[in-house]
Amino acid sequence: MQNLEEAELCFPQLLNISCKKHIRPQAEAMFIYIVLSSISLLTVALNLLVIISISHFRQLHTPTNLFILSLAVSDFLVGLLVMPFQILLTEPCWLLGDLVCALYYLLNFITLCASVFNMVLISVDRYVAICDPLHYPTKITAKRVQVCVFLCWGYSVFYSVMFLYDNLKQPGKYNSCYGECVINIIGPADLVLGFIIPISAITILYVRVFVVAVSQARAMRSHIISVTMKHSSTVTAKKSELKAARTLGIVVAVFLMCYCPYYCVSLSLVIGSSTEALMIFVAFFNSCLNPVIYALFYPWFRKSVKLIVTLEILQPHSCEANIL
Repeated sequence: MQNLEEAELCFPQLLNISCKKHIRPQAEAMFIYIVLSSISLLTVALNLLVIISISHFRQLHTPTNLFILSLAVSDFLVGLLVMPFQILLTEPCWLLGDLVCALYYLLNFITLCASVFNMVLISVDRYVAICDPLHYPTKITAKRVQVCVFLCWGYSVFYSVMFLYDNLKQPGKYNSCYGECVINIIGPADLVLGFIIPISAITILYVRVFVVAVSQARAMRSHIISVTMKHSSTVTAKKSELKAARTLGIVVAVFLMCYCPYYCVSLSLVIGSSTEALMIFVAFFNSCLNPVIYALFYPWFRKSVKLIVTLEILQPHSCEANIL
């Protein structure tokens, strides 16, 4: 009887202060590990292709693509560091200690916050490009974009440390027994500052972008016959901006569909439940979907991936390749 009790504890030698195990069937555990590990590897590989593409090819060094690059970095970190630890959290016991638990949640918060505010920056970029195209080149410059990206990541780190300060100062403070990985945050404040406010900004900006884009598309169709060769470059530029707005709009919409369920579950106060764990992975899966959207809607991404996979980027002056 004693052996059976010990087998059900995370740390049998600690007995009463050790968490009880809830052991899954071996087949179910293997299935979860294989699926989640595959998603993690796919997320890393796809976002690495985005990072290499935009970093290597000079034609892709545009303000909009710098925002996409920043988003790809956060998605890459999710696949490389956050997802593997989240897989370990599906186990009955946390065996890596209180400090690693706190650092995992810190990294989780940083990447999540960075993703949300990168989406805000992308929405602002498309808003200016569509609603104020004449001033876009002067308002959205490469240097300003770099500063915005730097501030985005700096704020993400600051925000995450502030919300997890108590947990980082004393790791394991909120664990009720050995073998747990539990943190405590001010849920409503995080919901408002980390999700509701930025998501509201994204929604308002994209509603405005959608209205203007539709009116521009109608104007272009009604005047397409009267367009002369002199203005054809302007029309082409407008089409390019509208296509970029549509593609990035899909990215934002998918982002909302993946992250909203998690925050709704958090709001319903079922933290720590199996439902919450499922919603967390739905949110993380967004990091894998973004590169897939680029592959479907951006020809330059497909061309750059071909050059990367065939190792043609190793050739001299390959960064000057025409992929647009």
